[in-house]
Amino acid sequence: MTTGEPLVVGVDFGTLSGRAVVVRVRDGVELGSAVSEYRHGVIDRVLPKTRQALPPEWALQVPSDYVDVLRTAVPNALDVACADPADVIGIGTDFTACTMVPTTADGTPLCELAEFAGEPHAYVKLWRHHAAQPQADRINALAAARKEPWLPRYGGLISSEWEFAKALEVFEEAPEVYAAMRHWVELADWIVWQLTGTYVRNACTAGYKGILQDGRYPSAEFLKELAPGFESFVDDKLMHPLGALGARAGGLSAQAAAWTGLPEGIAVAVGNVDAHVTAPAAQAVAPGQMVAIMGTSTCHVMNGAELREVPGMCGVVDGGIVAGLWGYEAGQSGVGDIFGWFVKHGVPASYVDEAAQAGVSVHELLTGLAAKQEIGEHGLVALDWHSGNRSVLVDHELSGVIVGQTLATRAEDIYRALLESTAFGTQKIIETFGGAGVPVTELIVAGGLVKNELLMQIYADVTNLPLSVAGSGQGPALGSAIHAAVAAGAHPDVPAAAAVMGSVRRAVYRPIPENVAAYNELYAEYLNLHDYFGSGGNDVMHRLAARRREVAAVRKGQSR
Repeated sequence: MTTGEPLVVGVDFGTLSGRAVVVRVRDGVELGSAVSEYRHGVIDRVLPKTRQALPPEWALQVPSDYVDVLRTAVPNALDVACADPADVIGIGTDFTACTMVPTTADGTPLCELAEFAGEPHAYVKLWRHHAAQPQADRINALAAARKEPWLPRYGGLISSEWEFAKALEVFEEAPEVYAAMRHWVELADWIVWQLTGTYVRNACTAGYKGILQDGRYPSAEFLKELAPGFESFVDDKLMHPLGALGARAGGLSAQAAAWTGLPEGIAVAVGNVDAHVTAPAAQAVAPGQMVAIMGTSTCHVMNGAELREVPGMCGVVDGGIVAGLWGYEAGQSGVGDIFGWFVKHGVPASYVDEAAQAGVSVHELLTGLAAKQEIGEHGLVALDWHSGNRSVLVDHELSGVIVGQTLATRAEDIYRALLESTAFGTQKIIETFGGAGVPVTELIVAGGLVKNELLMQIYADVTNLPLSVAGSGQGPALGSAIHAAVAAGAHPDVPAAAAVMGSVRRAVYRPIPENVAAYNELYAEYLNLHDYFGSGGNDVMHRLAARRREVAAVRKGQSR
């Protein structure tokens, strides 16, 4: 219950829903929270208005779903907290990234215009929209040939998830959308635009997803060689004044005050990314502390005192997490999504019935059965590439593999192998960072998957690191609230606010030596598969992806 003390609100916009939390500025106590599910969810099959079929690897969203979060989750969180809105001094937000939308000059998404309602490229392109891989491949090839100085800052490869690849896809496949687009906007910034009425581009996504390094984007000369006519993209569609993390983007507009029930004019923090705001929430801002935000995907972020070039990292940005340190990012495109896919499509009905009878979820049933196994008992090893590989191969045309299945293989065997595969993927990232001179000394986990104790112990054993857990069950929303407190002037900077408002439980899971030894053997098998399928040993995954696109294109042509 509120006591008249200053409060802030943090809103985390995830893949499927938005969550608001009301936080006390003095000590970070979370007084109340609420969730709003996106009405349209992830659009990856057909457009909602026209029922037009989408090609493979597409993932879109509807921007009005995000405004609905402001209208519902924020007021509901205030009600749960029994908070007086007059006590709220600021609001901060975070978003998935790289999630983009083409807009008019005033920020109207093009998909909301009648003439573009049936054009897929006019909608929000979610972070897991991977259809721009051919454009990303061309960006990478040209950047490598020209020896562009920014390429090593991204581990040598630009992702199809990011701003330039997706924009080039629009330019080439929907020129009428590209021509109508005035701004190519990160949703992290679009939602702040809706709150304040002012467009401010945040420094975090500009650096990590927008190839902004040392104050410069890729040159017009590079873009012209990439695609004639695309050379003005930065100047005409992308470039915009930047806001520093934790800074005030503006005051809450009258319209947004009506949506949220918050006082008009309170501080609105510059936008940020869900993973990056979580580091302060978990009090993990020192070099060597890697935060893994584990949900549908996993994003790994950590600070370093020095600039290093890490192969396959998502990026390194000066002040990308907190001022004064180099912020590093890596990630896995599918984690919780992989487990969810298997439960939805790979589990026999008998398991579903058994879970229902026991009053548990299918995930809980499979976890319990898997926990009874010895390491390696299932005889399987899997690659965690069901949504491509973000780090360290940066290739979203790679796909999942499970080796060792027999007629005796059971659902819990596959489930455990999938759990282990994601831990192996994280270990490959940690190993690569260490080899590049950015050692990881502690792994701090946040996100919904921390509830799975078996998964957490597997990660501790595979990485041979103490595994700490963020104190908050809603780390991104708390991190956004921390940034709101700084934007409102209640704390001098993000590290100071994190020390007071953040929380973490240290070394909750410790590696078990005999488990570490057993997993070292399985990890060696994972690496064999990783290099064979991912580093040129066999290009079958790319050939299959190409065939899938060809068949989809033929079927689309036949349906017209």
